[in-house]
Amino acid sequence: MAKLIVADDHPLFRNALINAISNTFSTKATIETDSFESTCQALEQHPDTDLLLLDLHMPGNCGFLGLIQLRKNYPSLPIVVISASEELDVVKRVISFGASAYIPKSANPAQISEALKEVLAGELWVPASMQKALQEQASQEEDLDLAARVAQLTNQQYKVLYYLTEGWLNKQIAYDLHISEATVKAHITAIFRKLGCTNRTQVVIQAQRLTLEPPVNKALSGHEQD
Repeated sequence: MAKLIVADDHPLFRNALINAISNTFSTKATIETDSFESTCQALEQHPDTDLLLLDLHMPGNCGFLGLIQLRKNYPSLPIVVISASEELDVVKRVISFGASAYIPKSANPAQISEALKEVLAGELWVPASMQKALQEQASQEEDLDLAARVAQLTNQQYKVLYYLTEGWLNKQIAYDLHISEATVKAHITAIFRKLGCTNRTQVVIQAQRLTLEPPVNKALSGHEQD
C-alpha cells in the first residue's frame, strides 16, 4: 500500500482521480493539494510519501519548472504527471525532466492503476498509444543530430569516414587518397571529435545509422586535402 499526494487545482477532477485510484489501487493515505506551494508543504510534512501525482498547470507551477524543482529537491520520489495535453513534445519533455510516468486526463481507471503499479515497481510508463510515436520521434531527433555532426566533416574527412566503415587500415586509406598516414590519423581524430566518438567501432556504428553511401569515384581519385 502506498501513500500518495494528488496535486491538482480542480476539485472535481481531483476527486474523480482519487476515486479511480481507490477503485483499482490500494493506498494507505491520499493527501490532496491544489497549488505548487501546498504541494511542497505536503511533501515536507509527509516525507514518507511514495508517489506524487502532479498537474502541470496548477497555480504556482510554471509549466515544467515545478517538475524540475521537485525532481531536484526529491530525487528519489516517483513523480507522475497528470495533464490534459496529449502533445508528444510535452510527453517527451515530461519524461526527460524526470517524471516516471505521463498519464493523460483522458486515461481510464485501468490505465491509471497500471501506470501507478509500473512506477512503484521502478518502471517508466506512458500510454501504449504514445510509446511507438515517442520512440520514433527520439530516433528521428538522434538521426538529425548525427546528420548535423556529419555535415561538419570536410570532404576529405568524409572520404576517410567512408573507408572506416569499410574496415580499411590507415595505411590503405593513406595510399588510396595519396596522403600520409599521419594525415589520416589527424582526420580520424577530427572525425571522432565531430561525431562524439572515442574509437573506430563507435564511428562505424554511428555511420551505419545513416547508411552512408560511398563517395563518387571522381572524388576519391582527387588529391584534395582540406
